[in-house]
Amino acid sequence: MLEVENLSVAYGGLAALREVSLAVRQGEFIAVVGPNGAGKTTLFKAISGTVPVRGGRILFEGQDLLTRPAANRAHLGIAHVPEGRRVFASLSVLENLEMGAWPEAGRKVFAETLDRIYALFPILSERRAQFAGTLSGGQQQMLAIGRALASRPRLLMLDEPSMGLSPVMADTIFDAIRELHHADGLTILLVEQRVAEALDACSRGYVLETGRIVLDGPVSELSTDRLRQAYLGM
Repeated sequence: MLEVENLSVAYGGLAALREVSLAVRQGEFIAVVGPNGAGKTTLFKAISGTVPVRGGRILFEGQDLLTRPAANRAHLGIAHVPEGRRVFASLSVLENLEMGAWPEAGRKVFAETLDRIYALFPILSERRAQFAGTLSGGQQQMLAIGRALASRPRLLMLDEPSMGLSPVMADTIFDAIRELHHADGLTILLVEQRVAEALDACSRGYVLETGRIVLDGPVSELSTDRLRQAYLGM
């Protein structure tokens, strides 16, 4: 479904990603883990088209994303839940979800999708008329995920969904993500610093460090010792 080949990105002459390659097959749940500054968020921004790419290719279902403007990529079936949630604070919960349904695939079945979002996150139904900016951090994360689901994506990209949340709320978010994968069959690409939770939920993983993939494979092969070596050089 998604193929990233030798992707390189630089900011002001400084390399953020160095020839990164990864693949996500339909129906997979893939995690990308790594320390702060490893390039995880840059990877997602490159896929979404919000940062310029120096070299390499990004293919989504055979289509070259680098030939597509960022605004067009959501129509292909890619939904990106950004780091920090980025909800529309001055709009209501329902209006945020309606904004997410902007792609044609989302508009066609919005009522059906809305029912699924409310079933997954009942608090959003209760607070549908409330301004998004007045929600708690955890509720805003639920809304950000719901807004992405409203587009009826084929690939859901989640950037640090546990950031700034209490352990209990982070567990709730991870439970919902697992349900989306197992019950709905949604293909998921997750960036996360909570390594144990991320790898427990996914089938394969990549470890990104200083802009390079230093380790990848099935979760069973990403042992604690190998991760410790990749993170800490031990």
